[in-house]
Amino acid sequence: MQQDKQPDYHPVVFRDRAAGYAFLTRSTATSDQTIDWDDGETYPVVDVEISSESHPFYTGKARTVDTEGRIAQFERRFGGGAGQGSGSGS
Repeated sequence: MQQDKQPDYHPVVFRDRAAGYAFLTRSTATSDQTIDWDDGETYPVVDVEISSESHPFYTGKARTVDTEGRIAQFERRFGGGAGQGSGSGS
């Protein structure tokens, strides 16, 4: 096996500033910023825009799309339904 082919795998803190949430895991990600963690150690910190704490799907705040309502609204606005048109193309 060739030496020095694998990237450095080390502890890193990922921080979601929008949710005020951070977690410690292992990663190959690097950062110039550091943070003092609960265990007294200093780790590199990577800021992320969204995590499981702020994503609508995981927080239960996801919107459901009412497709039936959209179809009814389209038909009311433009009239008719499927199959109506100017010709069949022949």
